[in-house]
Amino acid sequence: MQQREEKQLEASLESLISRVAHLKNSLQSFIYKLENEYDRLTWPSVLDNFALLSGQLNTVNKLLRNEKTPSYRNQVIIPLLLSPDRDEELAKLTEQRVPVFSHEIVPDHLRTKPDPEVEEQEKQLSAEAARIGPEVAQKQIQALNKLCSNLLEKLNNPRDDREAETAALRQNKPSFNPADTNALVAAVGFGKGLSKCRPPGPVASGHPGQPMMSGGPTLQQVTIAGTSGHQPGMGSSVAQQQPGQPGKMPSSIKTNIKSASASLHPYNR
Repeated sequence: MQQREEKQLEASLESLISRVAHLKNSLQSFIYKLENEYDRLTWPSVLDNFALLSGQLNTVNKLLRNEKTPSYRNQVIIPLLLSPDRDEELAKLTEQRVPVFSHEIVPDHLRTKPDPEVEEQEKQLSAEAARIGPEVAQKQIQALNKLCSNLLEKLNNPRDDREAETAALRQNKPSFNPADTNALVAAVGFGKGLSKCRPPGPVASGHPGQPMMSGGPTLQQVTIAGTSGHQPGMGSSVAQQQPGQPGKMPSSIKTNIKSASASLHPYNR
């Protein structure tokens, strides 16, 4: 019975060492590519390497969970020989990582507990966790679960939804300044902020400051009835519109019409 268990243990160890060696070679190859071939490395190649490593890790875990695999936790390793001299066989087995199996190295390699620093940190965390009340701890757990749920929901959303949300945010972003728009409307509609300067142009001798007007075929002057704004020398006035005409409102405006000529200008007195 004991020999059978020893053979089963040796077989499982050989299988486990083989799987771990394959995993180590894949890691070394991937690290070499990252350090030396990063300029030619593509994202699909990186994903393939990650998939390979993940598959090899799953194989090792399945091997450890197998019913035929003995429990390694029940096995005890006892150093039979300690020597300060270099051991070539040990260096070959460990790939030159452990050339000497001495009293200084054994406590580190055969340790069954964490390092003293790590153990001290674990004690501090355990003490802090013990000081927190159950209600506070439950609230922190709920907050953490909510944060993780939101993060997972965002990661699981398809890419199209994220792009649509980004486009909507860009469209809702204002692309104008309301103050500049109001100032422009006030300047165009009410002349607010515009300088009060008269455009340059020829001025008649009789009326300083009034620009000359180029004569066309006819010149019309409109005057309001009841005022003394009639100019002498003009022609007969046109009769007012008849109030009985349909579609036309009666008006008290008189219109004086006179043909323009080169010899007589309406602004020359």
